[in-house]
Amino acid sequence: MAEEQQNIEEKFESQVLEVRRVTKVTAGGKQLRFRAAVVVGNKNGKVGFGVAKGQDVAQAVEKAQKRAMKNIIEVPIVNDTIPHEVIAKFSAAKVLLRPQRHGRGLVAGGTVRVICQLAGIKNISSKLLGATRSKINNAQATIKALSQLKKERVYQKHANSSVKTKI
Repeated sequence: MAEEQQNIEEKFESQVLEVRRVTKVTAGGKQLRFRAAVVVGNKNGKVGFGVAKGQDVAQAVEKAQKRAMKNIIEVPIVNDTIPHEVIAKFSAAKVLLRPQRHGRGLVAGGTVRVICQLAGIKNISSKLLGATRSKINNAQATIKALSQLKKERVYQKHANSSVKTKI
């Protein structure tokens, strides 16, 4: 059983978004810990995000990876892009994701780029509309936007063609 779980986890790649040193001031002094934000994905439509704290960096990253594996969502991908435009808001972060035609590439920065790469999206355009630079809030907004994508929609294969396919 443990071998099967390792085979599943080996397919997922992980990338550390952020590691921060955080302190809690108590009557006995300062308590130093580390907070890690990690994104995991299989580059085939599944991606997850997790945040955790630990006594050292390695422990924080490991805990964040486990949380990310528990929070995996499935992203519908059509012709290496997303099916339709979507806007999502999380806290002060607001993100806009737009599909792009083939060959256009990932027109996204920072957090959104990492999440889209690990999800397997090759052509997308994004814009951070919110008033925050927080990587965690931007990542949460991106995950929320990707989870809002509809799977069942009717799309045209070619712009001039009237042939429609259901995905």
